[in-house]
Amino acid sequence: MKILASEPAQSRFELCGGHPALDFVNSLDDRFEPARSKERLADYATLLRFAQESELLTATQARGLARMEGTAAATRVLRAARELREAMAAVLYAQADGRDPPAADVEMLQRRFHDAERPLQLQWVGGDAEAAGALHWQWSSAQVKAAGFPLWRIAQAASQLMLSDALGRVRACEAERCRWLFLDTSKNHTRRWCNMKICGNRAKARRFQERRAE
Repeated sequence: MKILASEPAQSRFELCGGHPALDFVNSLDDRFEPARSKERLADYATLLRFAQESELLTATQARGLARMEGTAAATRVLRAARELREAMAAVLYAQADGRDPPAADVEMLQRRFHDAERPLQLQWVGGDAEAAGALHWQWSSAQVKAAGFPLWRIAQAASQLMLSDALGRVRACEAERCRWLFLDTSKNHTRRWCNMKICGNRAKARRFQERRAE
């Protein structure tokens, strides 16, 4: 897909998907209209900002990783992040539309999900008066400082969603010029819009105009 426009570096991400993985896919806006597509992951800095706004990175972690901006490692991570996003999009939209996803995209997810789990270290966390000690998978200080850390965190979040029962509640916004993904947590699973205040109200206004024109 040809990207023709990018978002301003400091604009905030619209996190209405209900899960970081879905908001990540939505970071390519108007993906189904190539002439209008807007790439919100313009550079490594915006990848860090997305991860921080999505609470996958702390502010301290994001500031520490910002030193990687402009390096070859950061460029590779940004490219890998976009590739992961498009593989996620192919699988998630296929699921939402009732289709089988392309095998190549499933294989891409497998690689990225494995890459995200490999750096984790099993560590014993000591207990206290209120809770017993236990084993936990944790990131080492070196891994938190690696350029690929935001990519690992995003892939980890994606695997948690896409390998759970929640995958069946992923929907695409019914606005034809939007189709952003969201997690339908409504009581009757009847949510139609990524954002009722934007796409929902636009649809209402369009129907109103159509009735008036009849």
